[in-house]
Amino acid sequence: MGATTILREVDVSVVPGEAVGLFGANGAGKTTLLRILATLLEPSEGDGTILGASVTGSDRYDVRPQIGLIGHVPALYPELTLRENLQFAARIGGQTDERVNEVLATVGLADAAERRVAACSYGMQRRAEFARELMRAPDLLLLDEPHTALDANAVELVGHITAGVTARGGAAVVVSHDRIRVAPMVTRSVEIAGGTIR
Repeated sequence: MGATTILREVDVSVVPGEAVGLFGANGAGKTTLLRILATLLEPSEGDGTILGASVTGSDRYDVRPQIGLIGHVPALYPELTLRENLQFAARIGGQTDERVNEVLATVGLADAAERRVAACSYGMQRRAEFARELMRAPDLLLLDEPHTALDANAVELVGHITAGVTARGGAAVVVSHDRIRVAPMVTRSVEIAGGTIR
């Protein structure tokens, strides 16, 4: 089988303090581009920089701790409780259990903190991921369809977290089909179609 080109001639910049909305049809290449920005996928051709590191160089591993990613599938340990998941992230980042309690309360999960992830709804798992990113305070926040399965209160959290990152001089990229919800969160929008930014 031959190789399939997913992205081609993509040229996009995101500057500190900016939140960019990335829109496009299913299969347009949005998630692939997000994975490259997260340094999880190396492009087969071309180059670029993420937080000063090359997307094709070994230095991309050095900036990963500065990147926050919330994807389609919650990146949580299902056998641990919500609190334990955040405590794990806190220890890696040198933060306290008190901070864990603060972010759990902020996202409305204080009363569910001892519930195992496997027993939580998808929406609760998304909230836990938002709590993790609040705690980590990344320099680059990448969100892939962040409003999926969220109630109205949790939708406000997405904007709150994104605004916090940009206010600190970080940047955010928000992939979504929901232009109406994303519009107030971003400073500009770009369209990807057929693997190319339009």
